[in-house]
Amino acid sequence: MVKPCLRSGFMTIIYSWLYVPILILIINSFNISKFGIHWQGFSLYWYKTLINNDSLIEASQNSLIIGVCSATIATIIGSLTAISLYRYNFHGKQFINSMLFTVIMSPDIVMAISLLVLFILLGIPLGFWSLLIAHITFCLPFVVVTIYSWLKDFDMRMFEAAKDLGANEITVLRKIILPLAIPALTAGWLLSFTLSIDDVIVSSFVASPNFEILPLKIYSMVKVGVSPEVNAITVILILISLLLVSSSQLLLLNKKK
Repeated sequence: MVKPCLRSGFMTIIYSWLYVPILILIINSFNISKFGIHWQGFSLYWYKTLINNDSLIEASQNSLIIGVCSATIATIIGSLTAISLYRYNFHGKQFINSMLFTVIMSPDIVMAISLLVLFILLGIPLGFWSLLIAHITFCLPFVVVTIYSWLKDFDMRMFEAAKDLGANEITVLRKIILPLAIPALTAGWLLSFTLSIDDVIVSSFVASPNFEILPLKIYSMVKVGVSPEVNAITVILILISLLLVSSSQLLLLNKKK
């Protein structure tokens, strides 16, 4: 009896530590008070002011463009990589697998500095293209791992049977592998978009003042104090991230049904 109570109490403390600050932020986003310290009444005023904030709207549009483009390109490259790792045995396959997990586990600051040095050496100007390449780079391993883990549950004999019936590699890919992997492809895209839209550390190293994205805009606003507009836009980001991550997990769980 004591152990279950201790376990429940411990989990309550952990989840409270994680989610109570988010709950406070959500509540304050509806507070009419400009400073958000004392509750002065419920209002949607701060959400309405976002519509008239041109800089936030522009930053949101830039983030959406980067997020969609990087997620789409990372999903295309990642799906082909995952299928190659699953279908074929070749020299260096284990090395590629190891490097994928190395990139996933590497601190963001390491990747940020590495990409910045690479762009300087290659003469790539900081801005849209540097952000796009950087976001594709850190999204790609997650796409490969997501799709590869899905493909591992398929029976290889199904593909061999299709080849015995006269199907070539392109037909197997187009008629069998891709239709079966659609949930994983969608989950990988959603995960990549979420990672891109939330990134701050890598983006702060490879972005330019001429092309500002939403996370960096919010970060710059927080430096001069947390305004109610920041609370409102943060709540919107939380909801978007929650929706995308939940959709991704639901798609992956469908394979068990």
